[in-house]
Amino acid sequence: MSARTAPFLAAYDALLARWPVPVEALTVRTAHGTTRINACGPADGRPLVLLHGGGATSTMWFANAGAWAEAGHRVLAVDLIGDPGRSIHDGAALDGVPGLLGWLDAVLDGLDVPRADLCGHSYGGWIALEYALHAPTRVGRLALLDPTQCFAGFRPGYLLRALPLFLPHRTPARARSYLDWETGDTPPLDPVWRELYALGHADFPASPVVTGPRPSPERLRTLTTPVLTLLAARSRTHDPHRIARTARRTLPGAEVAVLPGVSHHNLPMAAAQDLNPRLTTFLTPTHQT
Repeated sequence: MSARTAPFLAAYDALLARWPVPVEALTVRTAHGTTRINACGPADGRPLVLLHGGGATSTMWFANAGAWAEAGHRVLAVDLIGDPGRSIHDGAALDGVPGLLGWLDAVLDGLDVPRADLCGHSYGGWIALEYALHAPTRVGRLALLDPTQCFAGFRPGYLLRALPLFLPHRTPARARSYLDWETGDTPPLDPVWRELYALGHADFPASPVVTGPRPSPERLRTLTTPVLTLLAARSRTHDPHRIARTARRTLPGAEVAVLPGVSHHNLPMAAAQDLNPRLTTFLTPTHQT
């Protein structure tokens, strides 16, 4: 552990210790490096793979994972490879979207999970959707939480505000300012997670972010996986109502809702009382979309 990453990892462990259920730290070695998975819930439960947003780490699910584990799911919260967190990208480069999806294939293989439900937030939502298009037989149900680059692009003003996070000489202050601007007058972020995010963006070594184009409407219409899309009404990342319309048009069978009073970054935490039972109901095998 370097002097630069020590405060980040201390914050990571402190936040993980607040999960309301016992957490098992799992690791899977792939060609790209070692992936950390924070697991909870019954070992024989229906697998639910959680994919966090960029820079958020798997600890971001502290307000959600316990409820889904107690509902009987085997929750597998993954630290994205190459992103701030406890996954270590010390192997081959991901080499674009196919490499990223191949990495997730290898993680599921390493966990001995042939089929799972997926839930992704933000950038993790884009990965989850791309994976469901890539390997439809491996995805039972798909939940997208204010996903980016799935149904519409970013607001230009958001991109300008986020740009400093990707420039040299990043600082925790820049990341805090960005988060505070995006959440605005919605419920405040958890202070420990806010600091974790800020430290990760400023000090943690990370690999280039793998991105790709939005799935075309034609590709989206090939998706047969049941989909739940929950959007943040106060998101500054994109226009949630435009996304809702597009999602309903391109995925006619999907459940789509806009949750009031929350922003892009605080949706999983601030909307937990609504989000957790919605997702639990959606993941119930007898639930019809």
